[in-house]
Amino acid sequence: MKKIECMVRPACLEQLVITMEKLDLGGMNITQVVGYGSQKGAGDTSIYRGVEYTVKLKEKLKVETVVPDSMVETVIEQILKATRTDSVGDGKIFIYNIEEAIRIRTGERGDAVI
Repeated sequence: MKKIECMVRPACLEQLVITMEKLDLGGMNITQVVGYGSQKGAGDTSIYRGVEYTVKLKEKLKVETVVPDSMVETVIEQILKATRTDSVGDGKIFIYNIEEAIRIRTGERGDAVI
C-alpha cells in the first residue's frame, strides 16, 4: 500500500475530487494548508487599513489517500491531469510506503481496509 499526498491549488479541488471518485478510491482527506515552495514566499502586495503588506504564504490544499500498490501510477497520472496548469505553484505529489492499515470498527487489516 502507498499513501499519496498532494499539495494543490484550491481552484483545482473540484476537478480533482471528480477525477478521484471516477477511480473508485476508498476515500481521501483534504486539509487547508498555507506555505511556500520554490517561490520562496514571493507574494502579492495587499493593503489593510491603509498599510501595504506582502502576503508570503500561499493557500494550498493537501489531499491524502491510501491506495494498493497496483493503483499508484494510475492515481498519479489522474492527479496530474486534473491539477496541472503549467504555472509555478501547481503543487507537488509525495508517495509514502504504508506498512499496515487496520479498520478500527472490525479489526480488518491490509488492502481490505482501503
